[in-house]
Amino acid sequence: MKMYQGFTKMPHVQYIHTEASESLCGLKLEVNKYQYLLTGRVYDGKMYTGLCNFVERWDQLTLSQRKGLNYRYHLGCNCKIKSCYYLPCFVTSKNECLWTDMLSNFGYPGYQSKHYACIRQKGGYCSWYRGWAPPDKSIINATDP
Repeated sequence: MKMYQGFTKMPHVQYIHTEASESLCGLKLEVNKYQYLLTGRVYDGKMYTGLCNFVERWDQLTLSQRKGLNYRYHLGCNCKIKSCYYLPCFVTSKNECLWTDMLSNFGYPGYQSKHYACIRQKGGYCSWYRGWAPPDKSIINATDP
């Protein structure tokens, strides 16, 4: 219904390809029953997705995730998310956000993934942002409204 990224590789998607079974990392989606957020890759002019990609029913996404897709995530395109698997963890440059969901929740879906967006802040630093109103500038500060 809506494409958020990848327009240069594929201006529109008519079919999404996956493997035939879950044992091969294929997806089983309930088509015409639910809407999904699908991530994947484009190869040879076709869109592919599978169990290793982020796939979630749209109605299961948090409000922050949906707002992130529509308003915030694009503000973090120049930021890098650095995974933290065990302590101590540090960022090594100003364009990194430290993702700590792996410490407590063994990865997604953790609190950070569900409620925050890594975006570029004033001064060029990237950090986690959780705000309720969509930002109206290309760069915002880190305070919560």
